[in-house]
Amino acid sequence: MDFERKEEMCMLEVTHLSCGYTDVPVVKDVSFYVEEGQRLCVLGPNGCGKTTLLRGLVGLLPVTGSVKVQGIDLEGLSAREKSRRIALMSQLSTTYFAYTVYETVMLGRYVHQKRSAFFGETEEDRRIVRENLERVGMFQWKDRPITELSGGQLQRVFLARVFVQEPQVILLDEPTNHLDLKYQLELIEMMKEWAGEEQRCVVGVMHDINLALSFADHILLMEDGAIAACESVKDFDLSLLNSIYKMDVCGFMQESLQRWRQ
Repeated sequence: MDFERKEEMCMLEVTHLSCGYTDVPVVKDVSFYVEEGQRLCVLGPNGCGKTTLLRGLVGLLPVTGSVKVQGIDLEGLSAREKSRRIALMSQLSTTYFAYTVYETVMLGRYVHQKRSAFFGETEEDRRIVRENLERVGMFQWKDRPITELSGGQLQRVFLARVFVQEPQVILLDEPTNHLDLKYQLELIEMMKEWAGEEQRCVVGVMHDINLALSFADHILLMEDGAIAACESVKDFDLSLLNSIYKMDVCGFMQESLQRWRQ
């Protein structure tokens, strides 16, 4: 990366990480780090390994190399211990149970409870769930089944569920997919606010380049499972996108912008 690393500020450190779905790795020998308060967006064409990278970081795939959160290697930690440090929020799924909004968010507290989510909840759990439902603007729908929500409302609920885990690192896999522009921008602003709090950082995968540049302060560009570039947004060479995406990305964006100036 192009910025000076401060050891005490490093939240997520990835070293020589390789992972995939067979014996042939999709992500190949990737190393990077993210400091406290930073928002790193991973860009690259379909099939370059973006989602595979996130799944490897959170422990859904076997990996070689190391993933550390605040200097603690996630290897060897229990699933519950990992979930207290790092959480993954995926794009909307069409398969889910008819839990209420409140019950769905309470599931995120499971990693902090000694018993099951619905029978081991404490007053603190209830407070944290209530505060985060209010934070995402869904408290008034707390008793509604999630099967009755719109896509934007449902994604807010899933965001609250991730927040109540109280991780130090949140991984976002296309969190704005299928959402209209208003909900996209609102979700991005909520994640910016969350990342700005103490001892937190965010790593997100987004296909919308404009949205990624609006959200991120650093960009990690992937090609064929490897890192092609990793720089701050203000120093990022946008012309690199042309070679990675095999098209004139900058020209297309500028041409699109002209339509709004007419």
